[in-house]
Amino acid sequence: MKKAPFVAAALIAFVAPAQAQDGNSRPQPVVQPLTIPLPADKPYPGTMTLKVDATDVARGIFHIRQTIPVAKAGKLTLLYPEWLPGKHAPRGAIAELAGFKPSAGGKPLVWTRQPTDVYAFDIEVPAGVKSIDVAFDFLSPTRTSEGRVVVTPAMMNLQWEQVSLYPAGYFTRQIPVQLDVTLPEGWTGAAALDGLKISGNRYSYAPTNYEVLVDSPMFAGKYFRKWDLGNRVTLNVVADEAKYLEASPDHIARHAALVSEAVALFGVRHFDRYEFLLALSEELGGIGLEHHRSSENSRNPDYFTRWNDNDSERGLLPHELTHSWNGKYRRPDKMWTPDFRTPMQDNLLWVYEGQTSFWDLVLAGRSGLQSKEMILAEWATNAGFYSAQAGREWRSVDDTTLDPIVAARKPKPFPSWSRTEDYYNEGSLTWLEADMLIRTSTNNAKSLDDFARAFFGGREGDWGQDTYNFDDVVAALNAVHPYDWAKFLRDRLQTPDQPAPVGGIERAGYRLVWRDAPNIYDRDRMAQAKNADLTHSLGMVIDKDGIASGILWDGPAFRADIVNGTKIVAVDGMAYSRERIEAAVRTATDGKTPVRLLVERGGRYRNIDLDYHSGLRWPHLEKVGGGADWFDRLLAPRRAL
Repeated sequence: MKKAPFVAAALIAFVAPAQAQDGNSRPQPVVQPLTIPLPADKPYPGTMTLKVDATDVARGIFHIRQTIPVAKAGKLTLLYPEWLPGKHAPRGAIAELAGFKPSAGGKPLVWTRQPTDVYAFDIEVPAGVKSIDVAFDFLSPTRTSEGRVVVTPAMMNLQWEQVSLYPAGYFTRQIPVQLDVTLPEGWTGAAALDGLKISGNRYSYAPTNYEVLVDSPMFAGKYFRKWDLGNRVTLNVVADEAKYLEASPDHIARHAALVSEAVALFGVRHFDRYEFLLALSEELGGIGLEHHRSSENSRNPDYFTRWNDNDSERGLLPHELTHSWNGKYRRPDKMWTPDFRTPMQDNLLWVYEGQTSFWDLVLAGRSGLQSKEMILAEWATNAGFYSAQAGREWRSVDDTTLDPIVAARKPKPFPSWSRTEDYYNEGSLTWLEADMLIRTSTNNAKSLDDFARAFFGGREGDWGQDTYNFDDVVAALNAVHPYDWAKFLRDRLQTPDQPAPVGGIERAGYRLVWRDAPNIYDRDRMAQAKNADLTHSLGMVIDKDGIASGILWDGPAFRADIVNGTKIVAVDGMAYSRERIEAAVRTATDGKTPVRLLVERGGRYRNIDLDYHSGLRWPHLEKVGGGADWFDRLLAPRRAL
């Protein structure tokens, strides 16, 4: 059946007024028409041009000029991107758009914003007009309280969905667009866009489609270096200062090995080229975001220069690279949308993100980017947390896939009870169990590697999208090793009140144990955050200033009415320090001495005696018995030929 090009629907149907029985006034709703063209898979009549002036670094303001061809007179609806791939939620930065002015032939045009969709702008196009011009500014955040900082004196992160609009009524892959961006003098930019021509500080690209444009952001900076990693992959790095770009040949070789291991795992490349975009910065807002032919990443400035201290930091690039196969090429069918207005449904993120979180550790280990000890420590930390997470009682992993929409990644009062985006880390542990189940059942003849090659493989160079559903995942697993995979996945991921996800650890011949010193992953995390993670002893995390957070539901701190934001002022009558509170926990193991705290919240002080005597506890993985080490088999390198 042919679809009408427009849909006009009332959000609330008008009903006849009801008879007021109590004499009170009873208004009826006003009908709110919503008239936005539905996306159609048809060519757009012409090529948009997008010009971005990114030279105002001091104020972080981008000045935008767009020229948009039009097919006819009348209403044109322009959309600002709302539902953004990789962010799994409606995160369009509409609040930062300012100074919106459409015109034609130099004459201003009338526009209105649709009251029922603030991302939609209706413009009246006069007869005879073939294209319109749109000017606006994007006021990027200048401090973290306003949002993620994307411009600093040394670098910037240009995300084209923040600085452009697109016409409604078309699949975004059908809308051609040609980009020009003017960078600050002396800066270098990198983006996975084709046909680059540079004239001074102006970067011009060949026309592409709007879907590819949004999927191809730019990092640019004053201090820039790039390295060829082989397999048509480039590492592009911007830094706060030039000294942070001093990578050794061994550092680059390990990143090249990461690429080789990924290609060996999946068998093909779903890109014609791939650009790692890496910012080494304390000023640019943190990011780890996947794209088909690139990824946006940020790490601490000393990523290279203090390499031996940053083992825990090196899982991000393996994660985002894996997404080129898992998430960008293979994508859950309800997460693929024809434009950036259609809502995404996130219920298979435990494949999209969960299995990626498994492979990022495996690929980091196989390439030498991370040590085996660090990888096992991260799994131990996650397994230990889920062994104490009360929210598992009522909420499944599958339901946490809706958390990017439900909670918008804001801090929560008691996240161990409400749960957060556990499809990442519990997904990783679940896929570890699937891998070990296959390995141990087939004596290492088969593994999740075989699933990855079959499910995420395909044709070399195909960087379209191939969608899947739950049944497709189950069928692919059964093709590797027959098993009741549907029940396996439903029990562990779609059913609440499940045991801690330690099945993969135990099948690998290890067990979760508790020790009075942190594993190296927790040790490094605490050093970087300058905090004390006492989740499994006092039931809270305490920062360097004594501020408590991460309160464990029904833990000792919770039972003493300590909540996020409470300040630990003193321990046993002395000013708070991490050393003092850990010493107090050790002393309390005598079974009778409490952990004595003076706390403050909202200007009110009180003394607390925590009745806790089980000592300091951090999770570790411990090998059980002799024999083959299944983790060694999992992490053994597999280089592409």
